[in-house]
Amino acid sequence: MEVRAGKGQKGNGIRRWVGWATVWGCLTLGAGAQQDGQSAKPPTPAPSGQSGAVLTGQLVDGQVAGVIFGSVSDSDGDLVPGAQVVLKSAGEAKERTTISHNDGRFSFSGVPPGEFEMTATAKGLAPGKLSGTLKPGAVFDAPAIRLGVATASMVVTVTPLSEHEIAEEEVRTEEKQRVLGIVPNFFVTYDEHPVALSAKQKYGLGVRAVLDPTHFAFAAAAAGVEQATDTYPGFGTGPAAYGKRYGAALATSTTSSLLIHSVYPSLFHQDPRYFYKGTGTGWQRTKYALSTAVIRKGDNGRWQPNYSTIAGSLTAGALSNLYYAPSDRHGAALTFENGLLSIAGEGVGHLVQEFVLRRFTTHAKGSPQP
Repeated sequence: MEVRAGKGQKGNGIRRWVGWATVWGCLTLGAGAQQDGQSAKPPTPAPSGQSGAVLTGQLVDGQVAGVIFGSVSDSDGDLVPGAQVVLKSAGEAKERTTISHNDGRFSFSGVPPGEFEMTATAKGLAPGKLSGTLKPGAVFDAPAIRLGVATASMVVTVTPLSEHEIAEEEVRTEEKQRVLGIVPNFFVTYDEHPVALSAKQKYGLGVRAVLDPTHFAFAAAAAGVEQATDTYPGFGTGPAAYGKRYGAALATSTTSSLLIHSVYPSLFHQDPRYFYKGTGTGWQRTKYALSTAVIRKGDNGRWQPNYSTIAGSLTAGALSNLYYAPSDRHGAALTFENGLLSIAGEGVGHLVQEFVLRRFTTHAKGSPQP
């Protein structure tokens, strides 16, 4: 009996130890299961703007975000790499920017639903835009953003010409004017509103006229007529006499031209040119042309006594005495004779200018205005 009783107590002790072990194992397994369950849960999405890439299906400000794919191409349909694409989304306060890949494609992830607009730019191409509406959690495959050909722009700054520059243009035009394309017709302007010439321009125009080959040809022709008619017999006859007559004629015409068209106009501030009228009755134009022998327009635009022609003709007449033989000099009489002939000749010349030479003068046109 005692042995049985001892065996029963021993069995009860073993059962108690097994019970405690079972409880401990259950507790241990439960804790492990709890830990495994926590590690298996999906990670919480990072807030938008911190991780930089929120996938579709995630929440952005309480809304299910989406993804936008697209590409950039030129007007020919060729993909454009390296283009800058700016995304403006109605659900975001700030713009996003990305660069198209080598294949011309780009993407924006974690875009909140709603209206959006994308602008693409690339060097040498005109900007392109594309807009649309992204649905919650959607993948928007946008059509290609087309970039057109950049329009070339040119800025033109117009600077008014100064009066000196306008006068230079007038002189260049007048130096091309020739009767029948041969005989110079420099000292006439067909411009309705010409500007005054500077002293340098007056001398330039005068020197250009006396250096023209036709000036020497006319002097040679005049000397030939004097030689044939034995004018100024003090020069004698023969080739040597012709040379003297030619020298005298050339010197007289040169000094007369420079004095009337350059020297005195600069001193008296008068314009050496004839201002073509071209309008009015024939009688009005005739009076105007003849009157310019004794009146001339000043640099100030007002009509004045023609000091330049009068003084120039008398001075040239006085100097002409030096070019002829003593027996052919007549002192003051020859001076005034040549002077008056020069003044009268200018009036007749202007009359021919008004009614005849205009139609035969090449390159006769107005000069630019301010």
